[in-house]
Amino acid sequence: MPRRALIILHPGFEEMEAIAPIDLLSRAKVELVQASTSDALLVEGRSGIRLKATHTFTEIASEIFDAVIIPGGPGIMELRGDVRIVECLQRHHRSGQLIGCICAAPLLLLDAALIEGITYTAHPSCTKELNDACQDAVVVDGNIITSRGTGSSSEFALAIVHWLYGEERTKEIAAAICWPHNC
Repeated sequence: MPRRALIILHPGFEEMEAIAPIDLLSRAKVELVQASTSDALLVEGRSGIRLKATHTFTEIASEIFDAVIIPGGPGIMELRGDVRIVECLQRHHRSGQLIGCICAAPLLLLDAALIEGITYTAHPSCTKELNDACQDAVVVDGNIITSRGTGSSSEFALAIVHWLYGEERTKEIAAAICWPHNC
């Protein structure tokens, strides 16, 4: 059965942290909704690379997806306290849907009161607020997947594929991209 995933694109997002999940989830045949947090569909990342979102966040905010994925980057600081994002994360968590946060995005889990009692990781720059973060590249705890940063983007994306579809499809995609653990 096809799965639907929401990727939240915010100004200042880390490009690889968005592109790796977009690419690998597309290969897994996940229907992707890329939502801009602003009214503009063209969203500029931290390095000046622009991605065109398929929707604005406002258009899809009330929908439930199989996964919600948030790339990190300096733009996360602008999302902190955004009630729409907090409510989206809380609603998906209550529904048992997957939430994936990479780099600084686990700060949004803190804001949504979803970090307590789970094992997670985050970018080292977040340790002041996320002082229980472990140093693993990717951590899966229930329906929450966290990752340290850009260098673990592919591993993060493969963990999302695994959560959504299981080991067989994950191995197929890992082999297709010559993931170092499979080639």
